[in-house]
Amino acid sequence: MPGAILVIDQGTTSTRAIAFGPDATPVASAQEEFPQGFPRPGWVEHDPKDLLRTSISTARIAMARAEEAGFSVAALGIANQRETALVWDRRTGAAIHPAIVWQDRRTASACADLKRDGAEKLVQERAGLLLDPYFSATKVGWILDHVDGARARAERGELAFGTVDTFLLWHLTGGRVHATDATNASRTALHDIRRGAWDAELCRLFGVPEAMLPEVMDCAAEFGATEARHFGRSLPVRGIAGDQQAALIGQACFAPGMVKATFGTGAFVLLNTGEAPVPSTHRLLTTVAYQLGGTRSYALEGSIFSAGATVQWLRDGLHLVRSAAETGALAADSDPDQPVYLVPAFVGLGAPHWDAEARGTVTGLTRGSGRREIARAALESTAFQTRDLVDAMRADAAHVSEAAVIRADGGMSASDYTMQSVADMIDAPVDRPAVLETTALGAAYLAGLQSGFYPAPDEFARLWKLERRFEPTMAADKRDAKLAGWRDAVARTILRP
Repeated sequence: MPGAILVIDQGTTSTRAIAFGPDATPVASAQEEFPQGFPRPGWVEHDPKDLLRTSISTARIAMARAEEAGFSVAALGIANQRETALVWDRRTGAAIHPAIVWQDRRTASACADLKRDGAEKLVQERAGLLLDPYFSATKVGWILDHVDGARARAERGELAFGTVDTFLLWHLTGGRVHATDATNASRTALHDIRRGAWDAELCRLFGVPEAMLPEVMDCAAEFGATEARHFGRSLPVRGIAGDQQAALIGQACFAPGMVKATFGTGAFVLLNTGEAPVPSTHRLLTTVAYQLGGTRSYALEGSIFSAGATVQWLRDGLHLVRSAAETGALAADSDPDQPVYLVPAFVGLGAPHWDAEARGTVTGLTRGSGRREIARAALESTAFQTRDLVDAMRADAAHVSEAAVIRADGGMSASDYTMQSVADMIDAPVDRPAVLETTALGAAYLAGLQSGFYPAPDEFARLWKLERRFEPTMAADKRDAKLAGWRDAVARTILRP
């Protein structure tokens, strides 16, 4: 019976489990959505029980389907929504507060205070990040300050902190393993990405006791084994990476200068910069791309907070469409003489603006504007934001050329209209792979590499297959006019009395 690698891909709105065969193609899968919590404007929470429940249930189903198809699961990998913070009781495993999701903005004022105190330089130098509610550190501090007795318990070593991967690993191994990988650690603002270790000064700055922190390991490593009760037998956990770094790996972007963009709930563009971290002067993030055999590779990252979430808003908030798939046809049928722009700052703006207080705007509306123009503006907003990130990367790093190809993935990459818009706006090709589940594939590769199931990175890269390339076709003057309109809309969004 051929082997397979099972992956739990725990995302922001749903959890998927996918089994990959020896040729790195999916052989079985399962998916389950879970509720989103919005207790106050700008707050986003998940029930930790939902994260664990859907991870186990989807993995069971995918594993059973893989075995029905004649594959035997050899190991487990985990990819996860990053920055989302959880704190739980070491004795019972019960979370003391709902998970605070990466999109959550409740700590904006705390970040602003730290910034005024001059702390951002330290955070950027050590962690490669900026002071923003996006990252885990202020989330943990908030939980410790708002749950009765939590800070004292944390200082006594009774509480554990982790991102979602750590929480899942803890429970899948019966509380025997409290660990994370280097990519997830690099998103907390508590980790020195050059030394590859938790930083005592950053922990003091954010008020996070070091006793709460997990062990940091390579992305491909022996993370322990699951309890047999979860999947019918024990499975070794051998690969972990934050979702965006997992996608970089799944897209086989192992060479410096390669770029991937994941268009999911948010959108995230990562540029592999090799074994030396590149500081950004354009408010990008310097982060760990992956760590294998104790050697770290780094990336520059730009984060867009709302991409697919913008389309979900059209569907669920405005009820302009019944399904996300309708938006492309609507956009294609829109009036090109209606220059409508949507700046989707529902939870602030990410790179290169990093404005936690910005909120969404629509500009350019006339009586002739309708649902088609709004749909076009929603899809084009992702392309415009991608251009902003690519411009910053081109300015920051000599690794990326003007014609560098972007390898695209994520649910929104299925939209031909959106991918063509991105190619037109960045004036460079966009490649869509044959396997769109690149986040899960990256985690599968890590677990498979550790298991001897998949080959070394250079050889694995040869398995990557192109489904379609989108070449830029827009005239330069039209592109320039559209970008000018977008930048005006962003300026109007950011400008506040």
